[in-house]
Amino acid sequence: MKTQTSRMDRVIAGACLGLLLGAGGCVGDGPGESPLLEHGWVAQESISVNGLSTNGLSTNGLSTNGLSTNGLSTNGLSTNGLSAPSFATWFNGNESVAYSDMVMKYVVACALPSGQTRTWTNPVTGTSHSWAGALGLATGWTQGRPVTVAEQQLLSACLAAHVNKFGVSVPISARGRDSAGVAIPVTSSEAATYSELEACFFGNLFTGEGLFAGSDRVLKKKESTTRACGLSSKSGGENTECPPILHMGACATVCTRDATRAFWKSCVVNGVTYLPITTHLRPQDIYSCGDGVCQFTESCGNGNTYDSCSADCLACGTSPGDSQHR
Repeated sequence: MKTQTSRMDRVIAGACLGLLLGAGGCVGDGPGESPLLEHGWVAQESISVNGLSTNGLSTNGLSTNGLSTNGLSTNGLSTNGLSAPSFATWFNGNESVAYSDMVMKYVVACALPSGQTRTWTNPVTGTSHSWAGALGLATGWTQGRPVTVAEQQLLSACLAAHVNKFGVSVPISARGRDSAGVAIPVTSSEAATYSELEACFFGNLFTGEGLFAGSDRVLKKKESTTRACGLSSKSGGENTECPPILHMGACATVCTRDATRAFWKSCVVNGVTYLPITTHLRPQDIYSCGDGVCQFTESCGNGNTYDSCSADCLACGTSPGDSQHR
């Protein structure tokens, strides 16, 4: 894989290390069908005004993002930034233009508000690319101004929140405030559907300070999820196989709640205060041993835990025909 040599590129490469192209690709559809959508909600191809999104970045997309070397860090996500020669060099210098297109899809979705797009014509291939906005977390940067620290942190947190180490698409509800301090809108329908607390994500890819995640609830021994980078049963600092994201344990140990109590306001690691993104899930996206379905996050065995689930996956060495296997 071709990568830029700057510090930013290496860091962002690490973040999309699993984010975008890794084992499963960063925006590929998951094994199930997309959920039915109502006005303002989105599937994999876009992100809504109310924070609903579908993750699926694999763990290697941020590594070759190169925000500082592709002309965007200084010039912003404006026409001038996209027209910079360094951007075209970066876009055409990665493993594939499809990969670069995927990275930009998530960057623009996190940065621009819903209803806005950025369109760019590749001077090498003549192909036109269009990326839709969604969350609007970095509006100053999208208008061509140099990226602020608040925007750096929120863009980093947003990209990390969309990581899925299995390359599986799972709908999530992203909550928090944009760089101007305005809360991401959450409809009553979204709040009711995405009722499961999941995780907090924060850090700064632009400065090389790293990416961090914390759990907002504890997984029971019988539970598992494809959202393992954030919703983990691991203790703080343990490996969740989502490099470069470091799991910090419970969000409550490093983060402070917003005055609304609806999401985390700030998180502190190594003496640095970060603006986080808080995520919620649908209950059905947290699997439980005993629900009659052998999920790929579960294993055969003789117990009732996710890694030894006889009720769903049978005893190891037993074929489905030997007993009733739902």
